Amino acid sequence: MNLNLYIKEGAIPRFFQILQKGFTMNVQVGCSIKDLFCGQFGVTSEYFEGRVQTIFLDGKPVDDANSAIVKSGSHIALSGAMPGLAGAILRKGGFYASMRSEISNREKVKAERLKEGVVFFKLFNLLLKDLGPHFLGRGLWIKGYDLERFFQKQSDDFWTGFCSAKLDGKDLFLEELISMKWPKRQIFLQVHFCE
Repeated sequence: MNLNLYIKEGAIPRFFQILQKGFTMNVQVGCSIKDLFCGQFGVTSEYFEGRVQTIFLDGKPVDDANSAIVKSGSHIALSGAMPGLAGAILRKGGFYASMRSEISNREKVKAERLKEGVVFFKLFNLLLKDLGPHFLGRGLWIKGYDLERFFQKQSDDFWTGFCSAKLDGKDLFLEELISMKWPKRQIFLQVHFCE
């Protein structure tokens, strides 16, 4: 099922909880994390190097995003700088990185020929505001149950930012959207701005 939502820009931050909980995307795998974000998602190298401070690949901290290879089924979590000692230890290439050498991603895998794959993502802190709208506009897969709960939890002020919706290309009225029971499968969600 494909759901296209058209909302006012001020409602976008409400979707950040979805981006923190996690979502999947169809991407080309076999490349490095940096190539994925800069080459496929259009993130500038300057932004990636300067703002993306903490990277996890399959649960392990990553110091070199140029050599960490993304596979189909990989889990990637990205964050800006996190506060405190934990943030300093987890920061890519940071002074304290040696303190986590036992758990860091050190897998030496060569980049492969690119192929279609599915990757699970999570975004945190300032990256939500910076990259969240781009991911939502591009489209992402989320569980129907999570989408249903998300809509049920929204207050009236969220719905004042609603313009329209389409489900599989057909118009969906606000009342239908709020009360809809989503199936126990993945929903492809795209969020667009409206005037």
